[in-house]
Amino acid sequence: MKVTSQQLHPVFKFNGLHYNKTELLEFAANLIVEGAPHEINIGEFIQKWFDENETISVITSGSTGIPKSITIRKEFMINSANATGVFFKLGPGTSALLCLPPKYIAGKMMLVRAMILGWDLHVVAPEKDALTQYDNNYDFAAMVPYQVHHSIHALQKVKKLIIGGGDISNELHDKLQKVFTEAFATYGMTETVTHIAVKRINGLAKSEEYTALPNVKLSQDERGCLVINAPDISEKKVITNDVVKLTSDTTFNWLGRFDNVINSGGIKMNPEQIEEKIAPYIDLPFIISSEKDDQLGERVVMIIENRNKIELPDYSEVFKNLDSYERPKRIYSFSKFPYTETEKIKRSVILNSLQKFNQ
Repeated sequence: MKVTSQQLHPVFKFNGLHYNKTELLEFAANLIVEGAPHEINIGEFIQKWFDENETISVITSGSTGIPKSITIRKEFMINSANATGVFFKLGPGTSALLCLPPKYIAGKMMLVRAMILGWDLHVVAPEKDALTQYDNNYDFAAMVPYQVHHSIHALQKVKKLIIGGGDISNELHDKLQKVFTEAFATYGMTETVTHIAVKRINGLAKSEEYTALPNVKLSQDERGCLVINAPDISEKKVITNDVVKLTSDTTFNWLGRFDNVINSGGIKMNPEQIEEKIAPYIDLPFIISSEKDDQLGERVVMIIENRNKIELPDYSEVFKNLDSYERPKRIYSFSKFPYTETEKIKRSVILNSLQKFNQ
């Protein structure tokens, strides 16, 4: 029998309480009237989930551009939920934590997984240290790196953790090697109904490659960017701007964003790979980018977030970890970087500001 959004798994729980469809809709209405902002978002989503429409509108995070509204079929959201359940072996009765903003796809999908798969979903405010505020233990949770950083000493409460919405720093990566929680980095976007691939980042099963979820096939276009063929979650192939090294039709290494690629003197570089090389030696948030150069076309620059306006150290020794053409030719300092609500650095906004500064 085909599962529809009108059905609710009989063992579904919300904060430990059973709800049938009628009761859940009444609860949603109360959340909209009396709830905190994140609870209002949950109430509104539950009402839309059970209406007669076959689609739901979702707002993108805006990390790679201006936030926009995308329409997603509820059927695809159900298929995505089922794929996650199969991949991570999370069946009815799974205890899960929702601590992500419910206004975005990642938060909405935790609700869908719980309702469709029959989870016991514990919902808390999407704060940086949400995991530390309660004594509950969970089979499954999803967080952004910023939350993981502030919850690292409490991760023993979670058996399986997926991390998305931003880059995992070398510092955080090292800390995750010391916990027993099964931690996974995710790859996905609003257009793919959250993650379509994951990689284990700690433990004996640790991997450098992302592995696709069930019924997802991967390829590359002429730019070397990932193309996703997942008919269960998208009517069309999703052509991304992510440059990858494809190792099979279900596995890949992520190299960087095509729109961030630097062409300096004919040598093409992914700034994300340069950042990875020097991140262990730089304490302040930073990005690698480029600016126009009369001879090279583009030259590599480093932009640092310096909130406390400290005197920046000499990074010449740090830059020796880079090839000569990768070394920043100039360093800029910003008092504060713009971030999305999920703590992604808005590179495009920074670069626009830098261009205006250099005009």
